Amino acid sequence: MSDYRKEHDSLGELPVPDDAYFGIQTLRARENFHITGITMSHYPRLIEALAYVKQAAAEANSSLGLLDETKSRAICRACEEVVSGKLHDQFVVDVIQGGAGTSANMNANEVICNRALEIMGYEKGQYEFLHPLNDVNMSQSTNDVYPSALNIAIILDLRALMEAMLYLQKSFMRKGKEFSEIIKMGRTQLQDAVPMTLGQEFNAWAVMIGEDVQRVDEAEDLVYEINMGATAIGTGLNSHPDYTRTVTEKLVQLTTLNLKSSPDLVEATQDTGVYVQLSGVLKRVAVKLSKICNDLRLLSSGPRCGLNEINLPPMQPGSSIMPGKVNPVIPEVVNQVAFAIVGSDVTVSMASEAGQLELNVMEPVIGFSLFQSINMLRRACITLADKCVSGITANAERCRDMVEHSIGLVTALNPYIGYEASADIAKEAMRTGGSVYQIVLDRGILSEEELEDILKPENMVKPRYVHRR
Repeated sequence: MSDYRKEHDSLGELPVPDDAYFGIQTLRARENFHITGITMSHYPRLIEALAYVKQAAAEANSSLGLLDETKSRAICRACEEVVSGKLHDQFVVDVIQGGAGTSANMNANEVICNRALEIMGYEKGQYEFLHPLNDVNMSQSTNDVYPSALNIAIILDLRALMEAMLYLQKSFMRKGKEFSEIIKMGRTQLQDAVPMTLGQEFNAWAVMIGEDVQRVDEAEDLVYEINMGATAIGTGLNSHPDYTRTVTEKLVQLTTLNLKSSPDLVEATQDTGVYVQLSGVLKRVAVKLSKICNDLRLLSSGPRCGLNEINLPPMQPGSSIMPGKVNPVIPEVVNQVAFAIVGSDVTVSMASEAGQLELNVMEPVIGFSLFQSINMLRRACITLADKCVSGITANAERCRDMVEHSIGLVTALNPYIGYEASADIAKEAMRTGGSVYQIVLDRGILSEEELEDILKPENMVKPRYVHRR
């Protein structure tokens, strides 16, 4: 027995492995696109989304009297299996491909068709009974299938990302509460500023992340618009007049997502602005997360010759030559994730700009870049929370000692003795190495009781009514 079946397309005939659910067009794509080495099977939500689209199309075509009920049932059963996680290893096309996603669409058509043929009692490749294009792809084009599936998969991935961001936010909030009584020196431009609590610092990071959860949620709202029924360029050629409405309703039922049809399918088929907007939001999240990691690295610098206000949990030895050295490897890896996401944002921007006339053929690299960014961000948030933030400890005595010896305390004297007198005291403290407290006392500007009250660090971390002299 041969281990292959022969399949043909408009370019000719090829042998396809008997056990393969994909067919000849997928085979050609697999041979043509050796680009990333990453196949569609690495993105299960995209595969699930394609199956949702194919099932919705089959149900819509059946309800409109275009597709035989037996064929529709078999296609739908095959799609349900794919959604449940089966046959994902059969999606073998590289995620970056020419043809605007045609290879991805055909991979789905062929896998679903061949599984449906088995359900109907036939052999894989017996397309005279059920055809990947005539039946599974009925009323569709890659140009509405692929972007609609991208949107569905992106929404599902964004929800997972927001969960991870909230998880990280809660980790920072817990530390903010734990460190709420630890006084430390705030800094601007890496110079001493005014006192604050370590808890305020951690709470600020929690708020930053919370704000970005809202921005991601707002960006997700834009992704709910799909172009099913557009077929090739948005005119709906080869589809029933009621198909767009029907297939969108079916997709909403299957995915339970609040999907809606674009008001202008010609515009929707060529416009990738939503991806540019979303990529920009992901870049915003990455940049802010990287800034937080920079801060964690600075505050934990040392242990003897740095700020050393906090201790990051030791995760692994840090050097092959310096014994005992431990590096901030978790913040460092999150920094690198951020750099990669900024690069992906450039890719999405260039690919979106490269659209021509009625279609943007660069959507595969747009999708790949967005999936990479979303998934790296999600994993980075969980890694940062579990392997870094949750284990951070504070060096409370070190924090307070730096506050008490800081010249920045002089800022608190402004309302009482004025800016010029305060600046003069700061200069003397810098020149002599003396403390602000002692210089003011020696000059007889304020009493010891007044100084104790004004320069008490706990009184400088929140607004306070000042009774001017």
